[in-house]
Amino acid sequence: MVALWIILGIILLLIIFAIGIYNSLVREKMQVKNAWSQIDVQIKRRHDLIPNLVNAVKGYMKYEKETLTQVIEARAKAVSARDKGDLKEIGKAEGELSGILGRLFALFERYPDLKANQNVMALQEELTNTENKISFARQFYNDMTMKYNTSIQVFPKNIIAGMFGFRPFDFFEVEKPEEREVPEVDLNV
Repeated sequence: MVALWIILGIILLLIIFAIGIYNSLVREKMQVKNAWSQIDVQIKRRHDLIPNLVNAVKGYMKYEKETLTQVIEARAKAVSARDKGDLKEIGKAEGELSGILGRLFALFERYPDLKANQNVMALQEELTNTENKISFARQFYNDMTMKYNTSIQVFPKNIIAGMFGFRPFDFFEVEKPEEREVPEVDLNV
C-alpha cells in the first residue's frame, strides 16, 4: 500500500513538472510573438511615413524621379513581404528599403532648400527614429527567439516541446548587400 502511494506521488510530481515545463514554453513562445509584433508596429510606421516623405520632397527633387520611384517600389515590396509573413522575405525587402532610404537621405545634401524645409526635416527625423526603433525591436526579437529556440532543444524541455509540437522560430535578419561586401581600404596617400 505504501509503495502504491509512493508511485502515485512520483507520477503526480512528474505531471506537475511536465505542466511547469509546458507553461514555461508557452510563455517563451508568447514573448517571441510579442517581440515580433513590436517589429511589425515599427515597420508599419515606417511604411506609413515614406509616402509623406516622398510627397514632401517631390517638388524639390525634380531630377531625382528615379530615386523617388525606387523608394516607392521598395516600400511596396516591403509591404507585400510583410503581408505574406515570410521572415526571410521581409528581411530582404526591409534591407532594400533601408538602403534606398539611405540614398534618398544622401541626396538631400544636394538640395539646400530641401534641407531648410522643416516638414521634410521632421519627416526625416521621424524615419530615422523609426529605423532605430526597428533595430532595437529586431535585437529584442532575436534575443527572445534564441532563448525560446534553445529552450525547445535542451533536455528535458525538448521532450515536452516535441510532444506538443513546439517549433523553432526564424531569426529576423535584414539583408543589406552593402553589409556583406568587404570594404576596400586604400592606404595610398
